[in-house]
Parts: sequence; C-alpha cells; structure tokens
Amino acid sequence: MNAKFFIGQQVEHKRFNYRGLIYDVDSEFRGTQEWYEKMAKSLPPKNEPWYHVLVHGADHTTYVAEQNLVDYKGKDFIDHPLLPSFFNGFSSGAYSPTNKQ
Repeated sequence: MNAKFFIGQQVEHKRFNYRGLIYDVDSEFRGTQEWYEKMAKSLPPKNEPWYHVLVHGADHTTYVAEQNLVDYKGKDFIDHPLLPSFFNGFSSGAYSPTNKQ
C-alpha cells in the first residue's frame, strides 16, 4: 500500500475544513456501496487509500478518501474522546499509537 498519510498524523479535510487525526488506514475503500453513494459525493476513487479519522473538537469519526486530505502543518493537540483508545503520546504534532493488540 502506498498511503500518503500515516496513523497518528494530523490532517485537514480539503472540502469540509476540519482537522482530524488518522487512527487507521485501508489500502482501498472497504465500506458498502450504499454508504459510498450516500456519503462520498465527490466520487473519490475506491482503489486508493481511505482513512479513519478522529474529528477534532467532535465526538464522531469519519472515513475519508486520500484525495480529500492534506497534511496539517500545525502542532496543536487533538480534542476527541476516543483519543486515549488509540494513542498514548504526542510529539511535534503527531501522535504515537498505543500497542493494544
């Protein structure tokens, strides 16, 4: 898989202008066709990486195509209630995943 972003990296959504934190990566779209038709209005490619993202300042997550994300250049913290479930450290704007298996 040639994912542009990594787990623990902060990103910004190009279209919806929110900041988030990647907590998982799929090498290609793994959702349902029904979800894709309802939610992926820009019809991003299914055969490229998709990211599971904790949305900063919210209590929900999103599933986002790589083409809709850009790297967040800041070093601010993420505010999300699920953060401790996935990460246990923070350095230079990126988070360290927990090793829960």
